[in-house]
Amino acid sequence: MTEQDLTTGSGVTPQRTAGDVLDLITTHDGDVETVAFECLAGGLTDARVASLMHVLGWSDDVRCFAVAGFAPTVGGGATGGFGGDAVMHTLARLRTTAHDLGGSLVIAGTHEGICVVLTASRAAATPEVTCTAMMGVFDADRPVALGPERHGVHGASATIRAALATLAAAPAIRESRAAQGAGRPTSVARQELNRLVRAEDALPERALLGDEDAKRELIDAVYGSLAAGGADDPTLETVSTFVLSGGSLETTAKALNVHPNTVRYRLKRAADTTGWDATDPREAYVLRTAIALGRIAAARS
Repeated sequence: MTEQDLTTGSGVTPQRTAGDVLDLITTHDGDVETVAFECLAGGLTDARVASLMHVLGWSDDVRCFAVAGFAPTVGGGATGGFGGDAVMHTLARLRTTAHDLGGSLVIAGTHEGICVVLTASRAAATPEVTCTAMMGVFDADRPVALGPERHGVHGASATIRAALATLAAAPAIRESRAAQGAGRPTSVARQELNRLVRAEDALPERALLGDEDAKRELIDAVYGSLAAGGADDPTLETVSTFVLSGGSLETTAKALNVHPNTVRYRLKRAADTTGWDATDPREAYVLRTAIALGRIAAARS
């Protein structure tokens, strides 16, 4: 499956039903890891799936994260030349990498040609460190997605699905990064870093693809923070006016009848509250999407 294939569909994995568990067990000859992965990737997180994870050594409250990418193509990529065995070889190397970093809990599988590994979080190996170590296993010319850190069976499913949606959103993210970095020299290290796409950095694109978790985060965390002060707090109005004006302090100040320094102060306060800076073009897009989704949700409630 290619990046183009990912963008032709919704980019969000269809939900499985409870009846699929028995079918999967039969289909995969009782391979617990494969069945557990298929259930989690399909959004199935009932007691039976939790039991499968218990068999694999996972407790109900383990913190975990997912990494997703493409197996190297024949004759290229990080390993190359494995033909039809490339995916299985990639999964084996991902498991080995996780174990080498001290990870005893690993679930690896494939979804529509994408290699995904779910591993438990460890203090000595953060998600970023683990993902960086795994990047050399994937196709060197394609993006790698890092899902958010979550816990429990529901969280395991959420981070896998977020990683898959992030990979689907990667072409748009890469275009955005390329536009912001136009004209700047790019080192090998920077190129490698640009391959990595974190789920939290792809919230607008994931929301556009129909990722409900991304929508909830944009509405609850981002829009919710902007609107937390109520009608008397000018933060939401200021940020909204600023991003809709194309990032013009003067236009925003004039529209709100305040001094530009007041706008600067409010934008800084909003950045401190939400973690997103409206003066950065990419982050302004995140804020604009969150505000639009939040207002739609508020109108429906």
